[in-house]
Amino acid sequence: MAERLIDGQRGQRYGEVLAVYAKDDEFFAEVFGTQLLNDCPAELWDTLEVPALMEQLGALFVKLNGPRHWVLDGFGSKRAPVDPVMASFNGLEMRRIAILELGKMPMQIPYIDRKVDRGAIFFFDAGKPVFELVNPEGLAYVLQAYCVSVDPTINEDNLGDLGAKLNLPEGWTYRTRILEEELVIDTSDTLATVLQDELENSYTLPF
Repeated sequence: MAERLIDGQRGQRYGEVLAVYAKDDEFFAEVFGTQLLNDCPAELWDTLEVPALMEQLGALFVKLNGPRHWVLDGFGSKRAPVDPVMASFNGLEMRRIAILELGKMPMQIPYIDRKVDRGAIFFFDAGKPVFELVNPEGLAYVLQAYCVSVDPTINEDNLGDLGAKLNLPEGWTYRTRILEEELVIDTSDTLATVLQDELENSYTLPF
């Protein structure tokens, strides 16, 4: 049984910088994040500029991923998938936390899942709501974080209505349910499968 080490994460704000590089004929992104370092203060986040970050990181492209808020409740132990290099972007402290495999498409595309080596364990509490995108095959991707950069009106209280804002692909549905028991998503030793909707909210498969 996975052990929960960090609690009280639902609603916590964070931001990420995705630095995109090429290897052979495919692309990958190094993910830098503020998670567990700071709450991604707006006065620092708003100063970030893509060209300057590209130069600083030597990247082909940089994606500002956030600000975001967790929709999970806690974390377990974390395996560092990459050397956790510290970085400062205009005074905003971040840590390199994961590698995102982009394949032949250098940017994330809504409703297309990706593999990410994040080495993490996520906990969702019994009795709390979870929000899911369900594909035509019945696979349910659990909302792990909502984004406020594309649609700043999204908040924890209106996530149940998020489906009405999405242009879902044919056969996809959005649903809300209350967990009858704790949900643990353990990708500490495997690649996680993640996707985003067109509002850049992030979802993960629970296995």
